[in-house]
Amino acid sequence: MTNDSDPGDSNPSDPNDSEGTPGSDLEGKPADLADRVASGDLRLHELEVHVDHETAAAARRHLLERETDADLDAVGKYSFAAADAEPNIENMIGAVGVPVGIAGPVSVAGGAVEGEKYLPLATTEGALVASVNRGCGVIRESGGANARILKSRMTRAPVFRVADVTEAERVVSWVRGHTDGLRDVAEGTTSHGELVEVTPYVVGDSVFLRFGYDTKDAMGMNMATIATQAACDRIEEETPAELVALSGNLCTDKKPAAINAVEGRGRSVTADVEIDREVLEDRLHTTPEAIDAINTRKNLVGSAKAASLGFNAQAANVVAAAFLATGQDGAQVVEGANTITTTDVREAGETLYASVSLASLEVGTVGGGTKLPTQAAGLDVVGVRGGGDPAGSNADALAEVISVGVLAGELSLLGALASRHLSSAHEQLGR
Repeated sequence: MTNDSDPGDSNPSDPNDSEGTPGSDLEGKPADLADRVASGDLRLHELEVHVDHETAAAARRHLLERETDADLDAVGKYSFAAADAEPNIENMIGAVGVPVGIAGPVSVAGGAVEGEKYLPLATTEGALVASVNRGCGVIRESGGANARILKSRMTRAPVFRVADVTEAERVVSWVRGHTDGLRDVAEGTTSHGELVEVTPYVVGDSVFLRFGYDTKDAMGMNMATIATQAACDRIEEETPAELVALSGNLCTDKKPAAINAVEGRGRSVTADVEIDREVLEDRLHTTPEAIDAINTRKNLVGSAKAASLGFNAQAANVVAAAFLATGQDGAQVVEGANTITTTDVREAGETLYASVSLASLEVGTVGGGTKLPTQAAGLDVVGVRGGGDPAGSNADALAEVISVGVLAGELSLLGALASRHLSSAHEQLGR
């Protein structure tokens, strides 16, 4: 992706180098623009209408530095053109740098990806990348991990008001009898998405319809929202149902929800590996029996007692770091934490079977934050940037690689707990 400013000549966001768009009535230095915002002459969010994006961001930094005594010099140093971020942010002042590390390579035998892969991880948590990398080494010595996408559905669930349960039943019957027509209407809003299912739920005088879409290589939340609105318009035309909200929280987006853990959202993906006792003893300094016991008592029994939706050790850690590095929606780490880790001692104690099942991993390789240069570079590291051939294969591959990264993180943390090296590892790394 090109940058309108040459970083070798100057920082594209340096206030001293920024001037208004030629011919603008607001030409001048960012400090002057900040004065006009402070006086009420200009609105903070309207600056890009009058000046270029770099100048607008610099003016906001000036204003904030005056009003908060914050030093925003570091925030103002970023590696991409501010205009490139326009679809991703409002009232931009700069960017936050998060260190990016690399885990791998690790061999992945997936339905959409095959071979040695690296996984970029952006995090401020010391020891995380080292932990995942250690797990990748264990998987590599075991011949690699398997990974498969079991389901792909991005959901949006509007809620309608009806008079009573009798009317609710009529609406549900109409929807079930006209799914093909709703599919035509919904898919008429997009050239990529496909409506796969519409599942009704009735609670008194409320009718929820959970629409499920195959959104190909896009994470697809916006696609699903627009398509569902068109379908809702048709339902209101043809039935007595009145749309109350396009999202009725049965989707469920960016909130802990059992429906996502059970039915899935985004990609439902699983990965597994079988590890010899010798590898565990050499690399993790533990045994199959010890890891299996900890997984049972910690990840399964402990999580059940806590009424957790995730039965795992640290899945969200890896999901969050991979999301930041590849331009995914950070808030959807909530759904990514819907992960169950299982282990089993096999071959008369000579091997350990381990798996992770991520019920609702919401990822894409096109759209959203994937267009930002640094995040696009992260996708290039995995080899999945842009649309896949066939459509959806790149996002499937990304989900499979992330799932193997999660598996690596689980193995490493369980091994550290089994060998009682968790605290000493953090101490050694100075975290």
